Amino acid sequence: MNIWFYFNFGLLSLAIWNISRKNFFTHFQLSLLLGLIGLLFTLFNWTRHAMYSTIRESDDRQRKIKYAKLSKKAIPIHKWTGTAALVFIMAHGIINWQTYQLSVYQAKIISGFVAGTALLAVVIIGWMRHLWPTLRKRYLHLYSAMAMVFLVLIHIFL
Repeated sequence: MNIWFYFNFGLLSLAIWNISRKNFFTHFQLSLLLGLIGLLFTLFNWTRHAMYSTIRESDDRQRKIKYAKLSKKAIPIHKWTGTAALVFIMAHGIINWQTYQLSVYQAKIISGFVAGTALLAVVIIGWMRHLWPTLRKRYLHLYSAMAMVFLVLIHIFL
């Protein structure tokens, strides 16, 4: 297993722990549900990076073939799951913005805004990469996705 699989699992576990800590299961909060669904779509797409890393690092040919076939099945829906993640995260942000108001003194809201903006950039670059592929857009999409995942981690920690 690649380290990114463990990172994704840890990020998902941290998010679920934060949700359960906020009494989500006894007091339903739509905004947290939308954020979790958006995170699931984001992590589904980010797991493809973990698969590619495993393919590159593995010496076992059968493992490479297995992960390549799994990743090939996810390619047609990759851009749509990323767009769906953006829609869910934007709904999450709008509900929280209306509930808590935007304030530069609230680190959670600012970090969420920055992470949401990074997700928007990743989706736009991904669609541009799909329509007009270049190597520069490929790397820009990858590195902006890495930055976005770490910004999401910071947002969840706060």
